[in-house]
Amino acid sequence: MKIFEPHIHMFSRTTDDYELMALAGVRGLCEPAFWLGQPRTTVGSFKDYYDTLLGWERFRASQFGIKHFCTMGLNPKEANDDRINQGVLELLEDYVNREGVIAVGEIGYDDMTKTEEKFFMAQIELAMRHDLPILIHTPHRDKLDGVKRTLDVVKESGIAPEKVLVDHNNELTIPLVRDTGHVAGFSIYPNTKMTPERMVEIFRRFGTERMVINSAADWGVSDALMVPKTVQVMRKAGIDESEIEKVVWHNPINFFAQSGRISFADFEDQSGIDRTQLHQGNSVLRGQKP
Repeated sequence: MKIFEPHIHMFSRTTDDYELMALAGVRGLCEPAFWLGQPRTTVGSFKDYYDTLLGWERFRASQFGIKHFCTMGLNPKEANDDRINQGVLELLEDYVNREGVIAVGEIGYDDMTKTEEKFFMAQIELAMRHDLPILIHTPHRDKLDGVKRTLDVVKESGIAPEKVLVDHNNELTIPLVRDTGHVAGFSIYPNTKMTPERMVEIFRRFGTERMVINSAADWGVSDALMVPKTVQVMRKAGIDESEIEKVVWHNPINFFAQSGRISFADFEDQSGIDRTQLHQGNSVLRGQKP
């Protein structure tokens, strides 16, 4: 089973995770720009982070046979910080057009503040100007009200419904998102948010059209293999193999292909891995022979 992981924060993971993901069938991934566990205080720190997503992380993934893509955005947690929010928005005018950037995100709400909404709307406009899809983070607190307001803002913006991925859904929010024309994402965690077993029941009730699942795998208790593990639970539950492939391969790539910067053809290269390569003089091997 080929897997495209549509939302995973590899900046927080080790090379062991890349190796295990490759062995589990992950052929490509999208790493959304997000926060780093604590607030950043300067626009320059965002620039360095964005450059890392486009440089070192892309290289690290390639050393394990995984194609790395990313989204660029000002995350809702830090959108409230007036020290950096306007400067980062200006920085994004350049970074959303870089090679390997396949959407604007993560954007949306955290605490549902007016400032978050201002920069949420500004980044939807940014995506529309550059003809890119958007990846939306929905709040962990007041989830239902947060999703309702998110959908209202998206509708008011005029962005094409098919260019919107609303992430971090659950049983309460999926009925709201399901009929909008947006793609619905689910973050599978070991102990919180969504479990593989609950995900199976959602697929049974709502089907697999415009549905994607991700591991997220951020800086807290998480698991970079939750998508492959959910595939196994889906198989045990008797879900048809073609439906599983739709969820973990076709749906995410078809969504991000709207950027014009990713396609199924990107994964046809069978030339293998070259670990003699370096990124700015650095290797993942740390002195070991290729």
